[in-house]
Amino acid sequence: MSSPVKMGIVGLGRWAKVLTRAVSGKSDKLQIIAGYSRSQDKRDAFTNEFGVPGVPDMQTMLSNPDIKGVILTVPNEQHLPLAELVAKAGKHVYTEKPIAQTLEDGLKIEALEKQYGITVTVGHSARLMAGIRIIKEFIDRGELGRVAFMEANFSNERALELTPQTWRWYKDRAPGGNLSQLCIHQFDVLHMLGGAVTEISSMSSKLSPVGAEVDDQSMSTIRFADGKLGYVGSSWTSPGVFSVRVFGSKGLMHYEIDFGTWDTPHLLHNASVLYIQRGKDGWGKREELKIPESDMFRAELEMFAGSCVSGKPGELTAYNGNVAVAMVNAALRSIEKNGQAVKVADILSETRKKAGA
Repeated sequence: MSSPVKMGIVGLGRWAKVLTRAVSGKSDKLQIIAGYSRSQDKRDAFTNEFGVPGVPDMQTMLSNPDIKGVILTVPNEQHLPLAELVAKAGKHVYTEKPIAQTLEDGLKIEALEKQYGITVTVGHSARLMAGIRIIKEFIDRGELGRVAFMEANFSNERALELTPQTWRWYKDRAPGGNLSQLCIHQFDVLHMLGGAVTEISSMSSKLSPVGAEVDDQSMSTIRFADGKLGYVGSSWTSPGVFSVRVFGSKGLMHYEIDFGTWDTPHLLHNASVLYIQRGKDGWGKREELKIPESDMFRAELEMFAGSCVSGKPGELTAYNGNVAVAMVNAALRSIEKNGQAVKVADILSETRKKAGA
């Protein structure tokens, strides 16, 4: 790319600031040149902080021929209607994870690519962490031997902070609580590391004292197409942690970050651990691996910029985004069936018929 791809951003709250901060003055691949929120105060504050001009309405942004892509950082239920507006204008779409509030909406967003000749990028940034990428490289090189098992955890304390004024309080807006808000990251990571997932079995519980509608504890077991197994756990009422462990016949790898640096990923390498245990070595002989500085949010937006130029989807595809939501839905159905395993393909097939996709 000879010059930065010009983009707009919609929804100027906390996450729009995190993403804009990740690229402002730090990337030569994209430039955010317009911001939109229904709130004039938010537009003004965003302009004052980042120097990004606010626009009075979506049409002003979408009619600008210089803007090639639009970043959506809005509540989940707004992903589909706004993605449709952006796609109809011939602009490429970036939407935060999950791809949509429902799998049906997610499949409709995926269909926009063929319908309007644009690309959709979904912000599953966790797979772009430096430690996760290194694990993937080791798996692909065969250094772990045959991988047979994976486990992951993503926990934090935010269910203790929920109130009826927050959208995550409600089952219809945050299905499964931590399943759709936290585990979805790890579902995508394990899908990337381990390949196709066939079925999921889950259980959950509600233990936060605040009284929200959503569950806040969950455990999910995963069966992959090649026979290996996986596990994703989450507590929404504990100190934050994000960890991934991969077990192979020649070695195991463990990666863990300090969740407190999630919003500043360029600092993750200072408060993370990545190690490998080889052969029959015990924990005491583990080899700690150096984690390079990286920024998963800048990386995902630069991938989006690449798609805007090439017209081809990158790694963070709508399909992968929908698989992650389908895994959440399979877990939710399993919970309803007291832990009975649910096939992910069945969830996708049923929803495609319903959506006409």
